[in-house]
Amino acid sequence: MPFYSYKAKDAGGSYKIGRVEAQTEADAIDEVTRMGLMPVSIEVSRGLPGTNFSLDLKELLRGRVGLSELVMLCRQMYSLSKAGVPIIRAIGGLADSTDHYGLKKSLTSLNRDLIGGRSLTQAMSDQPKIYNSLFVSMINVGENTGRLEDVFYQLAEYFSLEQETRKRISSAMRYPLMVIIFIGVAIAILNIWVIPVFSTMFAKFGVELPLTTRILIGTSAFFVAYWPYMLGFVVALPFVIRRALRVKSVRYQWDRLKLRIPVIGSILRRALLGRFCRSFSLMLRAGVQLNMALTLVASAIDNRFLEERVNVMRREIEHGNSLATVAMQSNMFTPLVLQMFAVGDETGRVDELLLEAATHYEREVDYDLKALTSKIEPLLLVFVALLVGVLALGIFTPMWDMYGAMQGK
Repeated sequence: MPFYSYKAKDAGGSYKIGRVEAQTEADAIDEVTRMGLMPVSIEVSRGLPGTNFSLDLKELLRGRVGLSELVMLCRQMYSLSKAGVPIIRAIGGLADSTDHYGLKKSLTSLNRDLIGGRSLTQAMSDQPKIYNSLFVSMINVGENTGRLEDVFYQLAEYFSLEQETRKRISSAMRYPLMVIIFIGVAIAILNIWVIPVFSTMFAKFGVELPLTTRILIGTSAFFVAYWPYMLGFVVALPFVIRRALRVKSVRYQWDRLKLRIPVIGSILRRALLGRFCRSFSLMLRAGVQLNMALTLVASAIDNRFLEERVNVMRREIEHGNSLATVAMQSNMFTPLVLQMFAVGDETGRVDELLLEAATHYEREVDYDLKALTSKIEPLLLVFVALLVGVLALGIFTPMWDMYGAMQGK
């Protein structure tokens, strides 16, 4: 018999998720009802019996809801909310009209929860992979203050700027990454197919080879003997890294190390601080309390090292220190931004000056990203020149020696 995945409410109104074995969907509903639960949704489980694994190709291929979808969702919800369309009707209409599989699935679930009597905040909190803590908190503020349309507008602007920043970083890094990949492929081809030919030729002459040539031949022999293992290592490395980064201590050290990488680390740090300032301003403008805003913004930074610094700032503020003082003690911000914190603290315009600080960081990041290629290009050229030089010395020097010996005879 097939297995059915269900989502149901218990007597206390809490949601329960599980699986039952039944002949038909109707039988599955009866089974869930006999368990004392009220079914909310029932669908055939694609997982193996006795497991919670479910394979959905649509979910894998086009189920991820990215920033583009969130920007569009927030803009549409702003327009509909401003026009006075009820929230259930608005989300139901968007669920019917969207072509994105993941977003349609999310909105359908939200609409079902809203019809079941839950608030939008509660419904979104069940989907943390799509709606993060900052998003859910902003929606909560909008629902409690009756300014949901303003919240959607602010979120649309925030995600739009975040998307632009990511695109600029990705565009700036594309050229160096492509060059590095092609260099790696060229090294592999030379070691596996080209150098062994010269190695066989040199062995026939039986002459003493220079150190550079012996190193090249030894490296080539290693590649030829172990290339399947090296290929497997390269393929497995991203998965190993991803799993290792799930460990809190490893993720903390990696996030700290990223900020110290020459050239790139400085740009990444300012991009993250720009995100901090903008999201912090967004929360304060929505009316969230200072310490709660810092808690939410810390998780939105997506860097464990800076997140810890922000949490330290929050604890210091809860102990009675001013925002300007704790910002200075954190050693995170430039003097200009610290001055903005101080003025904002004195005038009560922290949200406005945080927005200015975010714009300041984003301008610096934009300028540095435009100059990044010109900074990295000389380093890549030097590396390629050294590689070509080593290959030339290693391959052609013994050939010249052999030619000279032949001429001497």
